[in-house]
This record gives sequence, structure tokens and C-alpha cells, in this order.
Amino acid sequence: MSKADQSDLSRALAARFNDAPSAFEGGSQSDLLLSMATRGSCRAFKDKTMPPDWIKTICALALSAPTKSDLQQCDIIMLKSAETRRRLAALVPGQTWVADAPMIAIICGNNRRQRLLHEWRGVPFANDHLDALFNSVGDAAITLGAFVTAAEALGLGCCPISAVRNEAAAVSELLDLPDHVFPFAGLAFGFPAAAPKISQRLPLEVTCHVDRYHEANLSGAITQYDAARAKSQPYEKQRYPEDFADSQAYSWSEDKVRQYSKAERAYFGRYIRARGFKLD
Repeated sequence: MSKADQSDLSRALAARFNDAPSAFEGGSQSDLLLSMATRGSCRAFKDKTMPPDWIKTICALALSAPTKSDLQQCDIIMLKSAETRRRLAALVPGQTWVADAPMIAIICGNNRRQRLLHEWRGVPFANDHLDALFNSVGDAAITLGAFVTAAEALGLGCCPISAVRNEAAAVSELLDLPDHVFPFAGLAFGFPAAAPKISQRLPLEVTCHVDRYHEANLSGAITQYDAARAKSQPYEKQRYPEDFADSQAYSWSEDKVRQYSKAERAYFGRYIRARGFKLD
């Protein structure tokens, strides 16, 4: 890949953040930085086969990411079978594009291996509480981010599928997951049919803090963000029109409020307990 122009990186960050910093010279890493700055979710893919060694390499790069205390509590299940991908897609209704994804990975948290080590060595597992789940969730999240970065650096498009947790028990059965192993997220990837759009993020003054957390001018900053995003990324439709009046100034904050006005995955705690985790 050719070295990216720094002005490209500056423009990408400006499109992402209204208060973007000036891009610095990234040297040999400019292409990687640009791919991170311009990334967006990809839900339409070319009918093009990935080189056979790419998938294993991407998995290796993803699992090279940081892991809590070297516990390595994350697994990746690659759905190479078209039938398995079809059955997975059937478990996430409303997202028809998933069925057309050329490849799907399932990122799993895995606290089972650690417990097996204790069983094999006859040493009690003394951390059977919420932190055991939290650590494996953290490893899975870090691995997902690293997977996306590696795949997109190779020119692939990606889109996480958090909806696999909507039917976590059925997904676990589909993948033969044992106790203490759970699906964190799916990830569809392949060669993108079109360049992804850059989605604006909240301004850095809201999400990036110095020395201590603050919420100074939070309401005003979100109001400005709503207006800017509505102009550059208007929503094609409004959520739950049967429950909410039509809004002439539909915004990001209103969309998120509507989204979480209805319960999602209320059963997930029961599912996690059924997998053998304690949430104390």
C-alpha cells in the first residue's frame, strides 16, 4: 500500500470530529492510521474470495492484542460453512445483510481454560465471582477491536454483530460452546462493495478527559453534535414511530433514547448464570 497523505488523515479526522486535532506525521504507519480514521461499518460485500492465508493471519494479529494478566481468555470461531452462516443469520432477524456476508467470525469470551488449569493441577479457583466474567469480556472486546484494525488494514470491510447476544443460548448451542464460554460478538467481513461512510463521533471535549472526569457543558455539546450529525448523516427512518411522534429534528440523542426505551437482552444475566458464571 502506498503511503497515505497527511492531508488525507487530517480530513478524515475532521470528518469524524468537529474538534479534531491536527494530524501529525505518521511515517511508515500513515496507511494504518488513515484506515483507522476512515473506518466505517460495511454491510455490503463483493463476491470475491479472500486469499486463504489472510483469515489465519488476521486471527493471529487479533490475538496478539493485550490480554489481562496473560490469561488469554478469548477465542475466535470462524464460520467457514455457508450452512452455519445461514443458521447464524436466522438468529439475528432484521439484519438481512448478515446472510450475504462472505465470512463471519464469532468472538467469544473464555473463562473455561483457566478453570481447567486449576482442575488439572488440583488448585481451587478462588475467583468465582463477577471479575471472572469481566476479565474475559475485556479480552473479547480488545480482540474484536484488533481484528477489525487488522482486517481493515488489508482493505477488508467489517461490521460487528452484537445481535448474536439477542439469542445467546441458541448461538451457544449452534457453536457447541461449553460452560464459561460465551459469544461476545459476531463480525462479518470481506471485500467491501463500496467505501464505508465515516460516522461522526461525539466531540473529544465530551469523551476525552484530563486528570479527572467532567461533564462541563455536556448538554450544550451534545445539542451541537446532534445538529451537525443531522446535517451530515440524517437518519433514513425514525425508531418506533408507533410509540413516538414524528420529529422534524430527529437527532442522534433522540435515536439512542428511543432505542433504549425498550428492554433489550433482559434475559442475559440468566444466560450468563446458566453458563456457570457468578455475578457477585
